[in-house]
Order: sequence, then C-alpha cells, then structure tokens
Amino acid sequence: MEISKLGTFGLRSHIIEAVEGKRQPSTLLGLTDDAAVIAPIEGERHLVVSKLMLEGIHFDLVYFPLQYLGFKAVTNVVAEIIGMGGTPRQLTLAVGLSQRFKVEDADRLMLGVKDALALYGIDLAGLDISSSYTGLTIATTAVGSVAEGEEVRRSGAQKNDLICVSGNVGAAYMGLQLLIREKTAYDGREDFHPQFEGREYILQRQMKPIARLDVLRQLQSNGIKPNAMTNVSDGLASDLMQICHSSGVGARIYEQRLPIDHETAGMADDFGLSTTLVGMNGGDDFELLFTVPLGYKDMLDGLEDVRQIGFVTDEADGIRLVSSGGSETTIVAQGYNKE
Repeated sequence: MEISKLGTFGLRSHIIEAVEGKRQPSTLLGLTDDAAVIAPIEGERHLVVSKLMLEGIHFDLVYFPLQYLGFKAVTNVVAEIIGMGGTPRQLTLAVGLSQRFKVEDADRLMLGVKDALALYGIDLAGLDISSSYTGLTIATTAVGSVAEGEEVRRSGAQKNDLICVSGNVGAAYMGLQLLIREKTAYDGREDFHPQFEGREYILQRQMKPIARLDVLRQLQSNGIKPNAMTNVSDGLASDLMQICHSSGVGARIYEQRLPIDHETAGMADDFGLSTTLVGMNGGDDFELLFTVPLGYKDMLDGLEDVRQIGFVTDEADGIRLVSSGGSETTIVAQGYNKE
C-alpha cells in the first residue's frame, strides 16, 4: 500500500497499533499524547543517548533487510546505555521515508524494532513519521537508568587495571566487507546467489548485532564494578584510546589475546587483511570494553565470554600493542569505513 493513502498520521497510528504492548512501571504515558511521561526511579539517575542512521552513509538497502535494520537501530542506542552500566528503559523513534517506500516496508522495519524492544525489555515511548526527499532516515533516542553513583564512565581507569573485552571483535566489519563484495559481484541476474555459505556468523554480527546486557548483568551479579567502560562501536583501538585519553593513562594490549572468531579470521585472510588490524579497527561490534582492578582477576577468570587482553599503564608509557613476538607498536585508531 502506498504511504500517501494513509498519510504520515495514519501510518503512525498503524505502527503504534502493531508495536503497543505491556509497559514498564516507569513509563506512565507513551505514544498517545504530545510527549511521553517517564517516572523517575527512586535512587536512580537517567541516562539518555541519541543516534542518527542515514541511508547511503550508515546502511545500504541493496543488501540490508529492513527488519534487521530496525533491530540494529535499537541496538545502536541501547548499547551506549549498557556501556555506562545502565539499564535501558524507553526508546523514542523518528523515521523519514521517501516516496519509494510502502506501508509494507514500514511494517518490516518496525518488526525489527519490535523484536529488539522485546529482547532488551524496553518501551517505545515516542514515535514520529515524516516524508523524506533523501531516502530512509532513522533517529533513535534511548532512555536508561542507573543507581546514583554507579554509572561507569570512560574516565575512571587506573594504573594496573586489567583491560577486558566481551565476546570477540572484528566480526561485524568482515561481515560488511562480505556484503559489499557480493553487491559488487551482483550482475542483475534473477538467479544470482551471493556467496554467503560458511559466513553466517559474521553476517549476523553486522546485520543483527546484540548489545551485551548479559555481560553487564554477569559483572553485576558477581559484584564486579569496572573502573571504566565503554561500548565498542567505533573499533577496539578507537574506543580504547577514548578510555585512555579520558582517564589520563596508557595501555598495553597483547596481540595474542585479541578475541577473533575463526570466521572473522578466515574472511580477513580471503581479503588479504591482517586479523590484528581487523580486530583492532573494525566497528559495530557492540561489545563491552572495560577496566577492572587487578584484585578481580580470579573472578574474571570464571566469567563466560569475557577476555583479559591487557593492562593499564602510566600515560607516559603510551597506548601500545605487544605482538606475539614481543615487539611493541603504538596503537593508532584507523577508523571504520561503513561503506
């Protein structure tokens, strides 16, 4: 159905009907009035983060299904709340749609949003739909909460802290490179079959990433509060440098300790790329990078899906990568090219 037949107000009502569900106690009023009403939780502070995703800059609809895009748009902001030790509570969403999109396209996008809302246990508290001349635009804002004084900032890392990362790194970047390769190979034939066999994991990490609320809960249940933490979205090297610069410290990262999945390593080899380069500079991993006091080492050893990759040093020692052969090089954030 053409969106023009419903209008933006009608499309908004259509979407609200599809996604409305049970609400958290802190969401007093959501999608029915001019603004959401969110109740403060006693003893907690609000965390708020906003993100913008633009077609042609952050995603390509030639290979990115709308349902996965909706899911990723939610993860994109939820991961930032989790990266500060907070619990995501509410989400507001604004979508700009050009005339080439139909109501069914909006439904697919919102199906992914709805799946993510259910996974993270958060409410859709605000929704705006607009026409667009430039394709698809998605703006998300997440509201979360954290106990007073318990937010984890980038600026708290201390000398001799252990540096840890959840999951593995570089997979999302190699998934993107695979998608771009197959888009380039596509010749318009209806029987074209992209070569995705054996690479399902890295595709999932790029197209439907999951923020690590499970790891945060694991840390909390074991009484481990990081001194510093951030969400890995710009690449391990870049996010490590942000922690170090904010905290006024240096770091030593050990190449042989970098957690890199075998699919990531295999795809990097196919492209002639260094797995270390991919692991340090790939983006959109949405893992947690954090530092903890050395005294927690035994507890960290028993945690699932957490890897100790280095330690914090004096600022004067720099931010260095120690190779498997023992040589050291200065870590430089080479950035993450999303297209």
